[in-house]
Amino acid sequence: MSLEFIAIFTLTVFLVSIIPGPSMLLALTHGMYYGARKSLISALGSVTVTFIQSLISVVGLGAVLLASETAFLIIKWGGAAYLLYMGITLFLAKGNSELTENHSQRRQDTPLSRMFWQSALVAASNPKAIIFFTAVFPQFINPEASFLLQSVILTLICTLVAFVCFMLYVVSGEKLISLLSGSVISRYFQKVIGGTFIGSGVALAFSNR
Repeated sequence: MSLEFIAIFTLTVFLVSIIPGPSMLLALTHGMYYGARKSLISALGSVTVTFIQSLISVVGLGAVLLASETAFLIIKWGGAAYLLYMGITLFLAKGNSELTENHSQRRQDTPLSRMFWQSALVAASNPKAIIFFTAVFPQFINPEASFLLQSVILTLICTLVAFVCFMLYVVSGEKLISLLSGSVISRYFQKVIGGTFIGSGVALAFSNR
């Protein structure tokens, strides 16, 4: 595997990962609520799932998922249900309409385990990630070189890129909280986030492969 192929693969994964989606929206939200330092645990939850998804793809299980309509639908509908649950919870939450109020207290009160699993479940909610990896990996595997070494390299790149993209959104969220402080927008921002999660859940539920 040449350095040129590695660079192209890294750029491809980055461009796909940086596109706003449920995981990146959650990263932005956690950055706003909890700050970049505490949200590192959220990034860990997300990249753990990314690592597992890329590993599943590289060992060939992604092809099984791609071929199995039942397995795909179970993951898709489960993910859509979780996104809808998160969105409705955020949208209907009372006492938190002012995003900038008490966010320092939230940083202290929210368990790290909850942040980890919330991020992991959102990342796992999209079965198309496995399908993407399954479609992309073979394009960058050299049959004349060590399959194991190439698999390790590609999987680590996916994990690292996922971490970088997640933290870029986290840092952006932390900066955004300062801009929204005291503004009218901050009172409705949580509902906007909740509505976006609901929209993502509906889109996933009715999407084709």
